[in-house]
Amino acid sequence: MYELKNTLQSTYRAEDYAYLVKRIALHIMARMPASVQLEDLMQSGMIGLLEAIQKFDDSKGASFETYAGIRIRGAIVDEMRRGDWVPRSVHRNKRAISEAIEGLEKRLGRDARDTEIADALGVTLDDYYSMAHDCMSARLFSLEESLEGDDEHSPGEIKANDGAEPAAQVSDDALRSALAAQIKHLPEREQLVLSLYYEQELNLKEIGMVLGVSESRVSQIHSQAAARLRSRLKGW
Repeated sequence: MYELKNTLQSTYRAEDYAYLVKRIALHIMARMPASVQLEDLMQSGMIGLLEAIQKFDDSKGASFETYAGIRIRGAIVDEMRRGDWVPRSVHRNKRAISEAIEGLEKRLGRDARDTEIADALGVTLDDYYSMAHDCMSARLFSLEESLEGDDEHSPGEIKANDGAEPAAQVSDDALRSALAAQIKHLPEREQLVLSLYYEQELNLKEIGMVLGVSESRVSQIHSQAAARLRSRLKGW
């Protein structure tokens, strides 16, 4: 086992995949408040990379880069879970935005527009976008986690115990189904931004180039989509 681990460590070196850590950290940072530093995310990501080097089993058929990406992202998300950095005001704003969207869409019978939500909250449009962005950062609603599932069940790793709580698995599957159904009912541009960001893993600048809008506008659309989904899935 010692010789095998040494072989893996010599084959997959951390410095060769540092670019992957930075790319994933930048991707996640787009949803984080300004107070979160890229270096902190990368530090957590490097821990995930080192774990990937130690645990990867190429006989499972997955590429190392795919497996390492899952471990890096998981390590960053785990560190964010441990850090209680979300202010109480963010939780209050999250509830207020959800209630405003829900009330507007029930009354109007259609998707609530950004300006309508801002008016209902009694804030400027820019303030609403800022509020929505901070709420999207909170782990109370993690689109990425819901779409990707549990990174502990990743390909390429030797697992001692592959069991899962049946009730928890059913609940997770139901949530993903509900989330997928609600995404299909989002405005077309919001659906496209989510697809490019979470499925194609483009960053905000790249998505802006695809849509022909600014990076800040992509961030606003992204935040708006998350706020709308949060409102429609508040029962979860």
